[in-house]
Amino acid sequence: MELVSTRGGASSRPLDAVLCGLAPDGGLFVPRRIPQFSGETIEQMAGQSFTEISATVIHAYFDQIPQADCLTMAETAYCSFSAQDVLPLETVNDKANLLYLDRGPTLAFKDVALQMLPLLMARAQAGEQRTLILVATSGDTGKAALMGFSDKPDTAIVVFYPENGVSPAQKRQMQTSVGKNVAVYAVQGDFDDCQRGVKNLMNDADFRAAVAEAGYGISSANSINIGRLVPQIAYYFYSYAQLCRRGRIKFGEPVNFVVPTGNFGNILAGWYAKHMGLPVGKLVGASNSNNVLYEFVKTGVYRAGLSLHQTISPSMDILVSSNLERLLYHLSGNDAAQVSAWMEQQKRGEDFTVSEQVKAGLDEEFCWGWTSDEEAKQKIGQVFAQNNCLIDPHSAVGYAVYENLCREGALSGQTVVLCTASPFKFAASVLAPLGVTPQGDGCDGMLLSEASGRPAPEAIEMLWRMPVLHTGVVTPDTMKNAVLEKLADPQFGC
Repeated sequence: MELVSTRGGASSRPLDAVLCGLAPDGGLFVPRRIPQFSGETIEQMAGQSFTEISATVIHAYFDQIPQADCLTMAETAYCSFSAQDVLPLETVNDKANLLYLDRGPTLAFKDVALQMLPLLMARAQAGEQRTLILVATSGDTGKAALMGFSDKPDTAIVVFYPENGVSPAQKRQMQTSVGKNVAVYAVQGDFDDCQRGVKNLMNDADFRAAVAEAGYGISSANSINIGRLVPQIAYYFYSYAQLCRRGRIKFGEPVNFVVPTGNFGNILAGWYAKHMGLPVGKLVGASNSNNVLYEFVKTGVYRAGLSLHQTISPSMDILVSSNLERLLYHLSGNDAAQVSAWMEQQKRGEDFTVSEQVKAGLDEEFCWGWTSDEEAKQKIGQVFAQNNCLIDPHSAVGYAVYENLCREGALSGQTVVLCTASPFKFAASVLAPLGVTPQGDGCDGMLLSEASGRPAPEAIEMLWRMPVLHTGVVTPDTMKNAVLEKLADPQFGC
């Protein structure tokens, strides 16, 4: 397996790419050739566990690691998940199925990748390199990364989140994070400011030199890192295998996947699964009112300069979708020069319009919809009342888009809706649709438990009793100083 940069100026082996995160030319690493699974390999997955399927996917991209070692890593990564089958799949009706990705230690789909990434990074380091991990988060990635890398040898991690752009539970999760090697800062801005700041730091020669002088290389736990993206491919194969196993489909029948997404990483993992051989019908993207991706897929024009809306699904409050660059590279026929030009336009705050070839690829492979906060709230209440399923606001966006597309006749056949986070992380937003008035902070989890008849996850019950350890606030312009000051602290790092 060889990876190449979307900007055309670099190539790498997969483990080396995990260590550097972003390509040296500023691009994202993608496989030179997407690995292929035979029909026999995919059909056999119906009899396999998620850890076994995950090991197969990991080995396909990280072929430097023996298959047996990949299985050991998967068993280690997912032993902390609360569900016996790791990712439960629940049937809602004769066509719809919910895949719960929230059973990891931080109660969000990011755990699937961020319990595996530290193991991949340790394998890449081989005890010979210290790594500083920089993270921008819209809410869930931050805590998942902090927990995954807490007190891991030879690593330090600094997380930036938008000060007023995450839920109270998400903020509390990050502020109470423990570990000698972890630091957390609120940024006076939105997620795009956080993400832009991290990318700028990774491309800043003076910053990299200062970090190197402190004894570290730089990487990222965001989905710009190929080691974050690849583990997510596995749950597309797993959910398809479960539908085969249960007789919901016959092998070879296509299945649609509905994916709430803001940064495009989660749905891109599904695109890779399809191009590895998985029988995928439509990849359905679901946006909230920050619907720049909906407009892009519909028109082929990526709009710059839009105003960000704060919604009840904050992890999707994103206007600059990093992983879209990978898709543009593939759909353009690996035209790195064209991708570089588009990304430069975006960086300057200019709209860009993709080629007819790329637009045709978008039309062929994707279907997109968006929904408002009000409709998402209605869907939370409706799904609970009619199906006894409790979903969070992001998953409600996905389910609302799914039902709208079905009514329009744009979607048919078996469909898997990805449920990306625990409703208890957004208790206030979930309570109102259930007819309960939120009270704030720690009380809302208890109220949601009472209203839904479901126990609150232990991680939520403990959250409001834990001390706040991280209260730093920075501006986008002072992120660099904050990291360098932290690295200068002799008490920081492992």
